[in-house]
Amino acid sequence: MPGAVRELTEFAPAKVNLTLHVLGRRSDGYHEIESLVVFADVGDRLAFVPAGTLGLVVQGPTAEAAGASGDNLVLKAARALAERAPGVRLGQFRLDKQLPVAAGLGGGSADAAAALRLLARASELSPGDSRLYAAAVATGADVPVCLDPCPRIMRGIGEILSGPIALPELPAVLVNPGVAVPTRDVFSALAAPPLTPPAQADDFSAITADAASLVSLLTARRNDLEIPAIKVQPVIANVLAALQAFPNCLLARMSGSGATCFGLFGSVGAAEEAARRLQATQRGWWVRATMLR
Repeated sequence: MPGAVRELTEFAPAKVNLTLHVLGRRSDGYHEIESLVVFADVGDRLAFVPAGTLGLVVQGPTAEAAGASGDNLVLKAARALAERAPGVRLGQFRLDKQLPVAAGLGGGSADAAAALRLLARASELSPGDSRLYAAAVATGADVPVCLDPCPRIMRGIGEILSGPIALPELPAVLVNPGVAVPTRDVFSALAAPPLTPPAQADDFSAITADAASLVSLLTARRNDLEIPAIKVQPVIANVLAALQAFPNCLLARMSGSGATCFGLFGSVGAAEEAARRLQATQRGWWVRATMLR
């Protein structure tokens, strides 16, 4: 149709924290972290039509849990970019919400990052435009790492990123028991001590593209939010136990501030079989076999 505005789409993959170390609480109340982050091949999908007026429609199985559209990080990211790049083309977003909410998968942050990518495409901004990163930082702590979703080490409060890291693809199962875990409640339960600079950085130099070596490295590390999250939502311990019960599960751990947990498996088939069995026995849980990369 002549003159029709073409709809643009972006995939917003789930973020998974393979490790998450809390280094301490800063004087401004924020917590400094260090986390090895990867992305799944499951996620939300965001569509955009440049149409002048900024708006958002949310649909999909977890749309209701995502809350009011006006509070969505997609709109916050768009406004943040418009402030920094006055010529950016705004328009109508449509979010297909598939990921559970407040789940430790960075779903809202991934959606916001996808919005920034769409706005950049529509306005012919370079993916490396510094204003995109500045808007991501202004939108939320996990948005910068989701802007270019690939394995990285995330430090500070999320704004300090390593370059992309070559990791093996990891067959995995993601499981959320159907409960939301507010991040603030988990950090409150953690009661981290004040940050004592300089914070001790982890040595990730041993990371290799070999899956067995990577699993060994991950096993020696942790997610510091796992125990406090279990205090907030004890069912998380049940999820971890269910994953660990599979003989082919190499590692089970919570992602982010929970409640989603991941199990790493030695093969795609083992991950898919574990997912099928969990879906059959735990009807109220959100379960997905995936590949982490």
